[in-house]
Amino acid sequence: MATGNDLKRCSWCGTDPLYMQYHDEEWGKVTHDDDKLFEFLLLEGAQAGLSWITILRRRENYRNAFAGFDAEKVAAFTDVDRERLMNDAGIIRNRLKINAAISNAKLFLALQKEFGSFNNYLYNFMPGSKPITTYNGPQVSTPESDAISKDMKKRGFKFFGTTICYAHMQATGMVNDHIPECAFR
Repeated sequence: MATGNDLKRCSWCGTDPLYMQYHDEEWGKVTHDDDKLFEFLLLEGAQAGLSWITILRRRENYRNAFAGFDAEKVAAFTDVDRERLMNDAGIIRNRLKINAAISNAKLFLALQKEFGSFNNYLYNFMPGSKPITTYNGPQVSTPESDAISKDMKKRGFKFFGTTICYAHMQATGMVNDHIPECAFR
């Protein structure tokens, strides 16, 4: 009988137990939940220029620092909150990323209002409004991530270029990038 460690996985998760758990239980699983989509929007922005495992190890710290990833609460953060976050050793203390998280929360709420949900907004860009299930090999962007990030940048979002957008799409199951041999495809 195969154990969890004997299963074929995508090579990027390596043997780190936290990375393997994330790969097995979350990455590439379709979610249409705006709260989860916001969580990954915030985390992917924090990840810019860093490895994902760096953010994954701090995920609970981010959850605590950013009001449980409640977009309305984050959008209402004040200068006092900004300073609190700058002094929080449990997160990446980058003023630009902290300011972007707060600003992006406000813009996220505006998209929810305009489209009925952030999910509806994102899936407007997807072929047939559905996740992409065809595996096209390792990629860092697609025409869909290009279009989403371009539109979001136009709307004022920060730290959400096409590569970060594509990582968000992978994380939330908008695209299934598990390799064909992966037990979790």
